[in-house]
Amino acid sequence: MSPTPDAEQSNRQTRYFELPANGEHSASLPDELPPYEALAELQATATSLEDGRIDIDLSSRIARRLSKLVPTGKPPISYGQNQPPAYTETSEKSIRLNVVIQVVGSRGDVQPFVALGTELQRHGHRVRLATHGQFDKFVRESGLEFFSIGGDPAELMAYMVKNPGLFPSMKTLRGGEIQRKRKMVDEMLHKCWSSCIEPDELTGRPFVADAIIANPPSFAHIHCAQALGIPLHLMFTMPWTSTREFCHPLANLKANGSDMSATAANYVSYSLVEWMTWQGLGDIINAWRGTIDLEAIPFSEGPCLTETLGVPVTYCWSPALVPKPGDWPENIDVCGFFFRDAPKYQPEPALEQFLASGPPPIYIGFGSIVIDDPDKLTATILDAVRATGTRAIVSRGWSNLGGDSTGDDQVFFLGDCPHEWLFQQVTAVIHHGGAGTTACGLLNAKPTTIVPFFGDQPFWGNMVHAGGAGPAPIPFKALNSNNLAEAILFCLTPEASAAAGEIADKMSSEAGVRRAVASFHANLPLNEMRCDLLPNRSAAWLYDKKGKKMKLSKMAAEILVESEKVLWNNLKVYQPHPVHIENRRWDPLTATLATLATTGVGMVSSASDIVVKPIQALRPVTPSHSRSASRDRSGDNSKRPSEEDVFGRPAGMDLPSAPTVTKDKDPQHGALAAVKGSASGVGGFFKHYSKGMLLDLPYAVTEGMRNAPKLYGGKAYDPGAVTDWKSGGIAAGKNFAHGMVEGIGGIVMEPVRGAKKEGAAGAAKGVGIGLLNLGTKMGSGAIGLFSLPSQGAYLTLYKNFRPVCRQSNKSYFVEMAVSPEAAAIIQRKKAQYCRFADSNQWNRFDSIMLPNATFLFHNPDGGVITKGDIKYSWSSTKDWVAFFENEFKTMQTIHIVGPAEMEQIGPDEIKAIWAVTYHAGTKENEGGVHGTGGGHYHETWKKVGDDWFMESLRMERLYWKVLSV
Repeated sequence: MSPTPDAEQSNRQTRYFELPANGEHSASLPDELPPYEALAELQATATSLEDGRIDIDLSSRIARRLSKLVPTGKPPISYGQNQPPAYTETSEKSIRLNVVIQVVGSRGDVQPFVALGTELQRHGHRVRLATHGQFDKFVRESGLEFFSIGGDPAELMAYMVKNPGLFPSMKTLRGGEIQRKRKMVDEMLHKCWSSCIEPDELTGRPFVADAIIANPPSFAHIHCAQALGIPLHLMFTMPWTSTREFCHPLANLKANGSDMSATAANYVSYSLVEWMTWQGLGDIINAWRGTIDLEAIPFSEGPCLTETLGVPVTYCWSPALVPKPGDWPENIDVCGFFFRDAPKYQPEPALEQFLASGPPPIYIGFGSIVIDDPDKLTATILDAVRATGTRAIVSRGWSNLGGDSTGDDQVFFLGDCPHEWLFQQVTAVIHHGGAGTTACGLLNAKPTTIVPFFGDQPFWGNMVHAGGAGPAPIPFKALNSNNLAEAILFCLTPEASAAAGEIADKMSSEAGVRRAVASFHANLPLNEMRCDLLPNRSAAWLYDKKGKKMKLSKMAAEILVESEKVLWNNLKVYQPHPVHIENRRWDPLTATLATLATTGVGMVSSASDIVVKPIQALRPVTPSHSRSASRDRSGDNSKRPSEEDVFGRPAGMDLPSAPTVTKDKDPQHGALAAVKGSASGVGGFFKHYSKGMLLDLPYAVTEGMRNAPKLYGGKAYDPGAVTDWKSGGIAAGKNFAHGMVEGIGGIVMEPVRGAKKEGAAGAAKGVGIGLLNLGTKMGSGAIGLFSLPSQGAYLTLYKNFRPVCRQSNKSYFVEMAVSPEAAAIIQRKKAQYCRFADSNQWNRFDSIMLPNATFLFHNPDGGVITKGDIKYSWSSTKDWVAFFENEFKTMQTIHIVGPAEMEQIGPDEIKAIWAVTYHAGTKENEGGVHGTGGGHYHETWKKVGDDWFMESLRMERLYWKVLSV
């Protein structure tokens, strides 16, 4: 049952959205919280709400225990919060990478990454945007490669909102909704991996990612990065990193008599939300990790992986609105909102007439939010507008506010209209609080009222209110004509206008997309990523023979192999940024029990396969749905409403319209498959047993004993991470030496230390601690002599024999070298291009370009060059020639291009980049205009028969200067 508006208001008073960080909370407390205690209480601590948010009870035991982990003391503030991180080297642009951007969410979530991808392309990177099939056209029209990861954003939101790890209701279970949503998440995980290694879906051009950019809800990011050993950079529009300054945007904090400080409560909210999410999806993620040859991640590590590993994060909001918290480290940046180029828009005559007929109106709209009773909302809006005497433009949105009414002199009902243009025409804006809409309103210095419906919208409402640019957010269920009228009047005050103007002034100086790209480059391990032979390309292979090691790019490796300088057998997959996830143990008892439980589950599962797999292999085949048919329709969002739709939005799992009948199995083949299945079960049983008893258990006991001193106030010695046989041997030696020295010496030293602190009582405690250390530290050192080298040897073998990444490299890492003949043809035709343009031989360009060649010219700021109403963008050679033939009738030009960078991107396609300097002036001997400019041509050339023709041209102008008039 939904809470009443009064109850909503009461709960809202206990939320901590933005609170001062005073650093006055718990001191000497345990370093970590054992996960086995958290599991038992998590369900009672947090409750999922219908609006996609989570109520967190701060008085619960788990919340109190987590509060002890909050860092103490004043946060650092001296690392330059308004500047991006310093570059690790000065030539970050010279290396060209294959970058995959993985995004899960709505169009509003995808749109900022389109702007980011476009900017990355200008830096010479190849960019693939992997997101839902619904956005195929939107992404491709922006000039980016697209890869569908399946799923439906509305359905995914419904799953995460209603079932973020909580036990589902019986009604939900009977309806099968949970299983459908879990299948959708599983599909997206598999396709996110495919987006890293599979060729382009349209052109077949090979692709393997050199770096990953992702938003946190895409989930697969860190695991794909680990599998390939490549850098990961997270970017998001709302905070997802623990901080004391404000709570998780999806959390409602309820005090319930708790004396927990606001800063601790804020910090704890992030852990609880992540733990709930992992509890609901951890099994799916771990099962998928097995398909890409990665080991399962325990519950204690999964929820906090990105923070534990120090993954760089860039947040896409304005620091003028939400400054970077002082307790965020240097690998986290707040760069500013990502704005797209404003679309060209011509308002309808009725709108122009309304705007001209009176003072500027306010804007009210809720976009794609679907409202149950739009007539009631319309009446509320009209009553509030008339009560304040203002004029208003009301966006109809998906709820069709206003119905068939066209409005009157005071209210205008508007259809689709770009906010970039519309918000310049109004005095204030009232909307649902999406990050993009909020940013657009504030950029235009408009006071803002936010009426949040779900998700992070209350967070943005509170941030706007904290900045003085709007009233406190009004939850939609509490909205009425009175509080809406009060909000309108607040937005029309000089104080609100001044605050919005101050935020806009700061935002106008921010270059969010460019700063995000700078942050991305700054966090790349560029020295480790470079090819030793072709330094502008990323290394994918490691040549290792007779002690000589060399990092090689895909192209360098192919050239050396084809010229028989090296053999494939001498090449190993190179991971420029290996990711090591360690299962941290808390004590020997829980370490032993957890390992035995994991081993037992694996053995039981394999034992069942001995029987189950043969049955599955021999079972008659029933008609099955065609996966390809479903895949072909993944981008179609025009399904009819059905019982599987959620909130009136189409479900994400398409049901194929007709089954595909498969032929009966060959009995002989079925028998062979049954034998293989049974044999795999037997092999799995003994594999789990031997690995668990001989490798995992000794290693777990070693780590449990090593960490045990933390349970009684001591410190755990860190011998270093075990990543291979060499590091395992070194760690074993260090751990043994430390264990012997501290274990034996502690019998004497611990009583002495205790006596100095607490006298006789302290000495007695010291004796006990010394005896405990003797057992734990010496035990860890002794067992570690076997377990640590064994673990290192296992990891070495595991890395060298993982089939997935080896196969992906051999299949997709090869890029073809440009043949001398093709390069000569393109170089000659580019020289002709310059000569024909300078000598006005426009009729000869058909020998250089394809008829349907495309052309795009950019200014240094990234915008398309325009002349009056004409954009320098053409989709045919004929139109391009017609424009410049007329443009240069009275002009003389000289174009000078340098040698080209060429890359074969397909069997019949070559990419070429040229540096160009050009001079232009009137043809008169004296006077007139004379200017000079320069930049780069980015071109693709297509092979037709034995000849090559230009297929596309993108000019990136770097400067243009008029020298005389």
